[in-house]
Amino acid sequence: MMHRQRSNIRPGLPVNVILKADQRTGKKTKGVVKNILTKSPNHPHGIKVRLEDGQVGRVIDILSE
Repeated sequence: MMHRQRSNIRPGLPVNVILKADQRTGKKTKGVVKNILTKSPNHPHGIKVRLEDGQVGRVIDILSE
């Protein structure tokens, strides 16, 4: 799963994330990565990022550029 590897995520990448408030519903939020918050090289629930609009969530899909 590409979204679980930190090396596949970089600033400027369009992604779908699941925000903390939406974890129960699974609602996806589309945005562009501003910076990566997860320090480990991988994470089983997805890499945590901050989007350019300031929202924070875990990457669930990497969208094509």
